[in-house]
Amino acid sequence: MKFINYLKTIDGVSIYPLITLILFGLFFAVVVMWVSKSNKKYFEKAKNIPLND
Repeated sequence: MKFINYLKTIDGVSIYPLITLILFGLFFAVVVMWVSKSNKKYFEKAKNIPLND
């Protein structure tokens, strides 16, 4: 029996992909907002970490 057949027997399984998409979208939006509002000096410092040694 294929895996898809197991999923068809679960009631309400179609909501999980939608919830996952919403969570990914929210996480992506939060990360984009954090990057755009963060201090640019922090990124300059983090960018140069490998070169400091």
